[in-house]
Amino acid sequence: MPRILFVKTSSLGDVIHNCPAVSDAARAVPGAEIDWMVEEAFAGIPALHRSVRRVIPVAIRRWRAALWSPPAWFAIRAFRRMLAAEHYDAVIDTQGLLKSALLCSMTSGTKHGMDRASLREPLAARFYDVRHPVPRGRHAVERNRQLAAAALGYAPGGECDYGLRAEGAPPIPVSTPYAVLLTMTSRADKLWPDDCWVELGGALRDRGIQSVLPWGSEGERVRCERLARRIPHSVVPRHLSLRELAHLIRGARGAAGVDTGVTHLCAALGIATVGIYCATDPALTGLYGNARARNLGAARAAPTAASVLSALEALL
Repeated sequence: MPRILFVKTSSLGDVIHNCPAVSDAARAVPGAEIDWMVEEAFAGIPALHRSVRRVIPVAIRRWRAALWSPPAWFAIRAFRRMLAAEHYDAVIDTQGLLKSALLCSMTSGTKHGMDRASLREPLAARFYDVRHPVPRGRHAVERNRQLAAAALGYAPGGECDYGLRAEGAPPIPVSTPYAVLLTMTSRADKLWPDDCWVELGGALRDRGIQSVLPWGSEGERVRCERLARRIPHSVVPRHLSLRELAHLIRGARGAAGVDTGVTHLCAALGIATVGIYCATDPALTGLYGNARARNLGAARAAPTAASVLSALEALL
């Protein structure tokens, strides 16, 4: 049976955007064994995909931080040996960066990627055996799907299926309906003002919906706790793994979040989700493929709390 390796290592949102391409490949190539190489911090997402046989974690970030350390080089050599022992019929680099192309070069199999004109880092194309044109002006999900279709020889299109399974009880005790508020993001210009979160959380509470504010880093925890002190009956849970976070999301009535990977996870899991954009264009990387998702705002044009509440209510 055909063996396929997808290389999409990071970031969280990009990894989630790769899921429909994996679903397409599984549907178009019956019986295929599909593996996925991903940065170790995000390995929980491919592990949730129903069609992924094996998740191959890679530690680029950790290795880079300790590049001159002998243990790092031992780990890199062991990783290369592991890859060399596997043969794939197709290796598909949907990341399209020099770092992912270098990882592809370690694999055994026909290597597929985008051509120079389609890549942000054109040098990466030199590492592929087959180069495919993929228009730049399309959403990231569709670019991934188009590349996979070209690599495996089927027509792109059909339902956008993220293929994620997240059955399980929420990891926190809840006795009332709740919404997940995703206040955290890696860039300060993507943040939504505190007063807007407080207004939204208060309005949800007036409608009998509790606010849950998950976090990833220590700085995010501090921000969430600061907001929770101003949002009646809100909850800041302990630190959650990606799998636990998926269970929390699946149990929610809905979610609202800034431009961050976890907001894309909400949309991928099919719950009512409003994406809040303050510094980026949602046309290329916004919430996608879920009829119960809506993008609001744009660069330098943050939405109001009232508009986010209205959009969320319409989706519930």
